[in-house]
Amino acid sequence: MAFPTVDAPYGFKPINRFDGMPYAGATQLYPVTSGQAVYNGQVVAFVTGGTVSPVALTGSTSIYAVGVVTGVQYTNSSGQTVQAQYAPSSGVSNVYAYVVNDPAAEFKVAVTNGSGVITPIAGTCLNSSVGGVTGTGDADTGNINSSIDGSTAATGTTLLFRVTGLVPETTNSSGLYTEVIVKFNGTWHQQLSTVGTAPA
Repeated sequence: MAFPTVDAPYGFKPINRFDGMPYAGATQLYPVTSGQAVYNGQVVAFVTGGTVSPVALTGSTSIYAVGVVTGVQYTNSSGQTVQAQYAPSSGVSNVYAYVVNDPAAEFKVAVTNGSGVITPIAGTCLNSSVGGVTGTGDADTGNINSSIDGSTAATGTTLLFRVTGLVPETTNSSGLYTEVIVKFNGTWHQQLSTVGTAPA
């Protein structure tokens, strides 16, 4: 039987909770930092002043995040309130992002190398920590092509994500995993961290 294939990364897609409860679609509406484009499936973090900005995902340490964007709301140049997949960096105002901020939320995500090319990984990555690949946003779809970098999979808690599950439906012919399930790793989630953001 042929398995479906994943040709390109597609961002982080919320699917359920780590504690076994189903994901009910809950989000929190946060203001977006002025001048920042924000896309569906993108990881964001609180910054000084209480707004959120996209996170530059890398395999390095000390990266914090509050959640993943699932849509936006903004005022366009005609004064109309628009709900959309993404918000551009200019020409709009009052930009807010709908963010899955639950520290227990799990996300399905594609596995790539550091350059964002699909690169399946062995199942031994389960319960390892992994870094991310930032990707780029697409104004036509409103989505970002973020992913996780399978080459960073390691033990310890110094990376932003933890691999909590495997997606067997999209394994390749060698039995390697093209997609995995991840959650934010411990205190790297800003609502679990003891490190706060400064007020404006």
